[in-house]
Amino acid sequence: MKKKNCNNLYICVFMLAAFVLWTAAICFVDVKAIGPNGSSVGFAAINSWFHKLTGVHMDLYNITDWLGLVPIFVAMGFGLFGLVQWIKRKRLKKVDYSLFVLGGFYISVIAVYVLFEMITINYRPVLINGFLEASYPSSTTLLVMCVMPTAIMQFNSRIKNATLKKFLSLLIAVFIIFMVIGRLVSGVHWLTDIVGGALLSAGLVLMYRFFISLKTDY
Repeated sequence: MKKKNCNNLYICVFMLAAFVLWTAAICFVDVKAIGPNGSSVGFAAINSWFHKLTGVHMDLYNITDWLGLVPIFVAMGFGLFGLVQWIKRKRLKKVDYSLFVLGGFYISVIAVYVLFEMITINYRPVLINGFLEASYPSSTTLLVMCVMPTAIMQFNSRIKNATLKKFLSLLIAVFIIFMVIGRLVSGVHWLTDIVGGALLSAGLVLMYRFFISLKTDY
């Protein structure tokens, strides 16, 4: 195994372990009922301070909510691309290896999302349409930080024009930053929700990169 691949794996394990430890800490450190309807949250002091600092901006929440459709359409696009390859090449085994890995990666992201919908760690700091909603990790952060970086990797491996590759990479990077910061300051998540989403996303993306690096040069 190449040294670069080993480094990807080590960092991946580190980030996923950090996410697990962070999640455990949220469950036990400074847990207080500071949320709506008396809901409790870990790291209450820093979460409360940051929430008061940013306030609640529902317009920004709605914007980032609608823009959350972008990574969904991107994922659907790559899924359609893989389906077209399968039809044209007439054998599933002839579909690009990186697309197989990407499909497995998307399934993993969906599985994690469903898991944390079933196991509630935190509720949002605000009611949405009068109801408490699960808040940890931030699903929008998870979706954007998982789908869009892997899209950059796919585009970079398939697009030959260097200028176009740089433009798309920059555009996607700006989109990711806007979405994460927008979600953070909108006030619909605790600070720890965003951090958790970022840690988990980083671990999953590095896992994706490790597996595709086994047969391709990423």
